[in-house]
Amino acid sequence: MSHELATLFAAGFIYLLLLFLVAYATDRGWVPERWVTHPLTYTLSIGVYATSWTYYGSVGYAAHNGLQFLTIYLGATLAFVLSPFLLRPILKLCREYQLTSLADLLAFRYRSQAAGLLVTLFTLIGTLPYIALQVRAVTESLRVLSNEVPPNTIALVFCASLILFGVLFGTRHISPRQKHRGLVVAIAFESLIKLVVLLIIGGYALFHVFDGPSGLSSWLKVHPEAIEALYRPVNESPWAALMFLSFAAAFLLPRQFHMLFAENLDVRSIRTATWAFPAFLLLLNIAIPVILWAGQSLSLNINPDYYVLGVVLAEGPSWLSLLAYIGGLSAASAMVIVTSISLASMSLNHLLLPASYPDPAMNLYRWILWGRRLLIGLIIMAGYGFYAGLQHNDSLVELGLISFVAVAQFLPGVSGLLYWRRATRTGFIVGLLGGICVWSVLMLAPLLYSSGILITDLGVPQLVAASGMDKWAFATFLTLTVNGGLFVLVSLLTRQSPGEIEAARACCTEATMPLSGVVAAGSPAEFRAGLAETLGQAMADREVDQALTDLGMRPNEKRTTELRRLRERIERNLSGLLGPQLAHIIVNRRLELDPEAKTALADSMRYVEERLEASRSQLQGLSVELDKLRRLHRQILQDLPLGVCATDNQGKIVLWNLALEIMTGIDAEPLIGTQLNKLPRPWDGLLAGFARTSEDHIYRMELPVMGKPRWYNLHKAAYADPMIEGGGPSQPGMVMLIEDLTDLGTLEAELAHNNRLASVGRLAAGVAHEIGNPVTGIASLAQNLRHEDDPEIARQSIEDIIHQTRRISDILGTLKSFSRGSRHLQQRETFALCEVIDEAVHILELTQEHDGIRFEASCPGNIVLTGNRQQLSQVLVNLLSNAADASHGGDRVDLLARIDGGEAVIEVMDQGQGIPEELQETIFEPFYTTKPTGKGTGLGLSLAYRIIEDHNGTLKIDSQPGFGTRVVVSLPIPNAEQHYEPLAHH
Repeated sequence: MSHELATLFAAGFIYLLLLFLVAYATDRGWVPERWVTHPLTYTLSIGVYATSWTYYGSVGYAAHNGLQFLTIYLGATLAFVLSPFLLRPILKLCREYQLTSLADLLAFRYRSQAAGLLVTLFTLIGTLPYIALQVRAVTESLRVLSNEVPPNTIALVFCASLILFGVLFGTRHISPRQKHRGLVVAIAFESLIKLVVLLIIGGYALFHVFDGPSGLSSWLKVHPEAIEALYRPVNESPWAALMFLSFAAAFLLPRQFHMLFAENLDVRSIRTATWAFPAFLLLLNIAIPVILWAGQSLSLNINPDYYVLGVVLAEGPSWLSLLAYIGGLSAASAMVIVTSISLASMSLNHLLLPASYPDPAMNLYRWILWGRRLLIGLIIMAGYGFYAGLQHNDSLVELGLISFVAVAQFLPGVSGLLYWRRATRTGFIVGLLGGICVWSVLMLAPLLYSSGILITDLGVPQLVAASGMDKWAFATFLTLTVNGGLFVLVSLLTRQSPGEIEAARACCTEATMPLSGVVAAGSPAEFRAGLAETLGQAMADREVDQALTDLGMRPNEKRTTELRRLRERIERNLSGLLGPQLAHIIVNRRLELDPEAKTALADSMRYVEERLEASRSQLQGLSVELDKLRRLHRQILQDLPLGVCATDNQGKIVLWNLALEIMTGIDAEPLIGTQLNKLPRPWDGLLAGFARTSEDHIYRMELPVMGKPRWYNLHKAAYADPMIEGGGPSQPGMVMLIEDLTDLGTLEAELAHNNRLASVGRLAAGVAHEIGNPVTGIASLAQNLRHEDDPEIARQSIEDIIHQTRRISDILGTLKSFSRGSRHLQQRETFALCEVIDEAVHILELTQEHDGIRFEASCPGNIVLTGNRQQLSQVLVNLLSNAADASHGGDRVDLLARIDGGEAVIEVMDQGQGIPEELQETIFEPFYTTKPTGKGTGLGLSLAYRIIEDHNGTLKIDSQPGFGTRVVVSLPIPNAEQHYEPLAHH
């Protein structure tokens, strides 16, 4: 049963139209987003690996080489199994540096335009036979189905349709950050079609030709030679060589590189592809032996390459043969579309742009866009020319293997890119040239000879026969031996340029090298002006704006650290448009680095932090533990309740923690890399001034913040720059701690005030008793005056009443003075010490709980102090109260004051049990008390110590268990020569 060519052409046209609609619907957002970004969609798009070679040629290859056909898929499976060490590092580099092709990747690593040119030319030469293979497969399938020789016009229409698709859906965006989602979904759709159709044909062969598994088993028993033919070549075929070739082709073929890395929509999808893609290949190949045996069972008189069509054409319904044709068309068209798009990008970046860079006055974006579109058409038509000019004697698989050997020549360069930092551009170029020469002799020359283009085969068949190896094993071994040997030898004999060293470190998966150098341009505006000379003003503005947006920078950014990052981002963005080497040349020429300037630690730390954050999943072994330790230490600094500011050896801020952000109200992000004196007021003066002083500690520094005074403790320490090799710099880095004492001071004042109020409460009973006596006397005298006629007695009674009221006033005045609020804590006055002592003793005598304890005070009347009278009264009350609490009924508490060497010395002594020596250092700590619960707060001595310290005095304890305690307070006596700083400054 055959079909008319017109019918087949119409079916193919409808299918390609459907493909257009799938891509268009995706780009318009009609396809659900979860379908577009699903990991299985990504996996199916990688299925472009399976071309007409797989769809048609695998059956033919199995007919001649048995199970050897599996090697082409086992090698690809191995590449995906090694994804963590191979595919993921390459994907990371491509996304980070916006590399869109293998030529971009190798040109970036070896910093060589020549390397990119050589890779592009050789890829074009090695891939054209593969494109010709797809065109041939489509035309041959038409001949098989129609029994007519299709005219070349059909092949031309097929190529023209693919050019149109590639132009419409493969060049919609010029930036690699904007993925061609319609292309990805359309290629995934094609992979699904060819998989489903091949499984349907396999099922048809099993259940219709053989009547099910039992029928197939019976046929194989009758024809044991079929199984023998499948297994016989196993020991004879070059399994290792073919697996190695397919391993390389799985990620180095242009179409594979493009779908794996350039069009990757989600980096996480590659994890799913690691197992899903091998499963896809398994499903594709599971039907191959069944279709082969079905063709042999039907004694098909056609090339085994096309048994997929012959089996359904012999006895199947017409729709099934049309479906089989659509499956083959799907396999071929997907390969040609993606390959042409990838090769167009490579050719533009490494052939067209370096050879004829457009005038900056032109619209460079439009020029690049139409340049890619033109190149897509030229590449597909070149493949058609290759198809038309070659004789069709070789099998589909053998044509494909020629391209596989070609792309395998890039393996040494890729190995050096990922794992050998010492590799040089000269070594790579010389090695690749050697491999190309050998490949041209062993692979290309026989192909051209068989097509009548060359008049000699250069004696290659005799050379292969003499080697005793299969031609594929021989070609693989010899090309890679020459290539790899020259690559290693020349790399060891030559030196790397500084650019190569930098690129080699960037390509290492564990590298976290900081950015080096300082940009000569001082602002984004200068970036625009510099780039405009090469890119044109419109493109320069757009690229600078895009880079600023990517990094979240301000248009007026002037920090050198941020400008260095901006320069790198612009180079990466241009790399996706113009190729890495041309972008590198333009940026180096127009945005020069100052050779005299040194990179600050701020640059280094920021770069290292970003790289570690981005590559956390790539770290392994000890690196993981070190990264965890780094994160822990940084988190501790960030969460520390004290403000932390660290500067590098150039005085630039490298750390500004969360507590300092809250304290100052300044975000850390814009400060990194900023000089201390560039901070907003008043913090510039505080921190920059503290950094310049020789003092390592400053206590209770007053600073007006938003019109209100605040107090801070400042501490600093120097550290050596860990990023500088060979010892620390002459100017070390510095870390500063800032402690806000304002709230603590307010709390202490409130606690002191509350403590005074509590003392007043405890005095209430004594006060009531003291006031009750004179009030009773006043009442009695007043009653007697009603009946008293003697003027002398009346006058004496009035004097007694006045005396009693003065007594009451003295008591109330003492209590009022003692209970004043915290708003008076800052007041200073000059007063007689004996007055404060008498006041304190009087207060303690009013307290009933101290009944039976005698207070003896001795103080010369000539001791005059300057300070806060109320605070010193509080101190004496606390000391006397503690002494009374430690005493027993009938004991005496002595308070002695004297002048000693320009100081007033006050001693408070009790006859209690004393304080153990091990507790004498801790009793001044807040909330520490030896009293029973409810009898003390533990704040008395702590507050007393702070008050005496604020008065430039000292407070000491001298105690022996069993002999009582002596508290000695020393306070300076003011005179004309002495100068007292405000309390708030201490």
